[in-house]
Amino acid sequence: MSPCDVFWLGTVPYKTAWDLQRVVAGRVAQGEIPETLLLLEHPHVYTLGGSGHRENLLISEEERARKGIQVEWVDRGGDITYHGPGQLVGYPILALGTPDHASGRLPQADYVGYLRRLERVIIAAVSRFGLVAGQLPGKTGVWVQADMASRCPSCPAEKRKAPSKIASLGVKVNASGVSQHGFALNVRPTMEYWKGIVACGLHGYQAISMAELLGEEAPEVKTVAESVVESFGQVFGYQMIWRAAEALGASAPVPVDPKKLTQPPQPLSRSLR
Repeated sequence: MSPCDVFWLGTVPYKTAWDLQRVVAGRVAQGEIPETLLLLEHPHVYTLGGSGHRENLLISEEERARKGIQVEWVDRGGDITYHGPGQLVGYPILALGTPDHASGRLPQADYVGYLRRLERVIIAAVSRFGLVAGQLPGKTGVWVQADMASRCPSCPAEKRKAPSKIASLGVKVNASGVSQHGFALNVRPTMEYWKGIVACGLHGYQAISMAELLGEEAPEVKTVAESVVESFGQVFGYQMIWRAAEALGASAPVPVDPKKLTQPPQPLSRSLR
């Protein structure tokens, strides 16, 4: 069973984590370190992937500045999503394919299958907390059906009429066949921030969190991270090895003080930029 190093990094600014992914991916590609899973939280940020549409960002630049929300255009797949405190973000840095240097061809691998396996990891992880989630044909991510959302009396009616997304996925595989970016699981984020976007460009679908569904029984992010790691090892067939962040050497990020990120937001309007 191949090893996979696991790092819990705390709350890390998005650009810092993005730079770290590139460094780790380069080292994995060179065989310097084992394949790696980075687990963390981000300060408030909206990110748009390669198929992102700016019209799906619904609040003005002035309002984003007032709320302390960053916006980043990134090199993953997918449209717009939100990251913030209370959301578990995972960046698997895995060697999915070997480049053919003689032909110059990109590495061949089952990239769609990789996404489906990431979804299975999340589905198995949240099941340990009594939640039933699954895949939705034709859509990427992990979903909770309307009957499960009916357990949330405080949720708006929209979440009790159609599937709601509890985890988003967006990945990149570089020229060396190494994966970057990954998944974001809504554990206990402030859901108000989703009102500022059309998440993943999907009209008519809502985001939902474990805290909305479980109430006072909702686990902490680090507890869910441990469940995700267990599921990740089972689905991908790795021996998961927890490492201290210091093992990343000079690349180890300095976490943000989470106390500075827990102020309740004011309601977000739906004004355009």
